[in-house]
Amino acid sequence: MSHQPSSHAGLHQGVIYALAAAALFGASTPFAKSLVGHAAPVAVAGMLYFGSGLGLLALHLLRGVVLGKGNTEVAGLTRTDWPWLGGAILAGGVAGPVLLMLGLSTTPASSASLLLNMEGVLTSMLAWFFFKENFDRRILAGMLLTVVAGALLSWDQATVHGIPLGALAIVGACLCWGIDNNLTRKVSASDAVQIACVKGLAAGAVNLAIAAALDMRLPAPPVMFSAAAIGFCGYGLSPVLFVLALRHLGTARTGAYFSAAPFVGAAISLVVPGEHPGPFFWVAALLMGAGIWLHLTESHDHEHEHEAMDHTHAHRHDAHHQHEHDFAWDGNEPHVLPHRHKRMRHAHKHYPDIHHQHGH
Repeated sequence: MSHQPSSHAGLHQGVIYALAAAALFGASTPFAKSLVGHAAPVAVAGMLYFGSGLGLLALHLLRGVVLGKGNTEVAGLTRTDWPWLGGAILAGGVAGPVLLMLGLSTTPASSASLLLNMEGVLTSMLAWFFFKENFDRRILAGMLLTVVAGALLSWDQATVHGIPLGALAIVGACLCWGIDNNLTRKVSASDAVQIACVKGLAAGAVNLAIAAALDMRLPAPPVMFSAAAIGFCGYGLSPVLFVLALRHLGTARTGAYFSAAPFVGAAISLVVPGEHPGPFFWVAALLMGAGIWLHLTESHDHEHEHEAMDHTHAHRHDAHHQHEHDFAWDGNEPHVLPHRHKRMRHAHKHYPDIHHQHGH
C-alpha cells in the first residue's frame, strides 16, 4: 500500500514551528547577556524561567476562558508524562540556564550565539545513539560541520582569554538542553503550553530558591521585569513551538532546524557597540550555514510499517487515524481522545514524529 497521507502537510508545519522557536530563542540570547552583571547568574536564570512560566500560565488560563474548559483541541499531561518532564526540568530548566549565564559573563554575545548551535548537535547525538532515531550521511555531515564551527569559536576564545571556560560552560548548557529536548520528546503529544508552563514555573522557582538560599543578589525591579519579558519570549513561547515541532519532526530533526537560532542572536549582537567578531566567527558562520542547509534539504521516503499502538493526543482522521468511536461523535476536528492505531504498511515522505518511530 503506497499513498501520500494527509498528515504530510504536518511536516511543513513542524518546520515552521521549529524555525519560529529558533528565532525567538536566538533573539533572546543577546538580550539575556545584557542582564549579566545586574545580578547573580542563578537569579537571572530564575527570572528568565519564572517570567516564561507566569506568561504561559496567563496564556493557558486565557485559552481556557476563550475555548471553554471542555475544549477538545489539547491533550493534558498524564501520570506517565511526569517522570520524563521532571528530568527535562532538572536538566534544561535548572542546570542549563545557570551554565548559560556563567558562559555569557565571559563570552562575546556574537560568539555565544553561534556556540548555542551545539544544542542541535548534542540533541541529535543523544537522539541517535541513546533514543535510536534514524539518521543518514547527509544529516551526519551537517552535524559535523556544526561541530567544527563550534570548535573554531572555542579556539578563538582560547587564544584571547586562555582556557575557554565561558565557551565550555555554554557547551555544557547545550548538553543539558539536549537531554531536556530528548526527554520532552516523550511527552510531546500532550499540551505544549502546559508542558512549557510547568517547566518555566518549576525551573524558575528552583533557581530563585537557590539564589535566596545562597544569599545572592537579586535583580532590581526594572531588571526583573526585563528578564521576565525576555524569558516569556525566549524561554516560554519558544519551547511551546519547539514541543509542537517535536510532535511533527522528531528530536534530531527539530534540533537541526533549531540550529538556526544562533544566527538570529549573532545578527542582533553585531549591532551591539563593542562587538567586533574576528575571521574565525565568519568562517564558523559559513560552516554552520552549510550544516543547516544539509538538514533543510534532507528527504526521507521509504516503505515502512506501523506497529499497533495506543496513545492520546489532538488529531484529525487522516491516513494515520482511521479508528472508530465508541460514543456519538459530532464530527468536529481536531479532537482529543485515547485511540488505538492498527498495524499498517505504506510509503511516503516522513520524519520520526510521534507516529514514525520505527527501526531501519
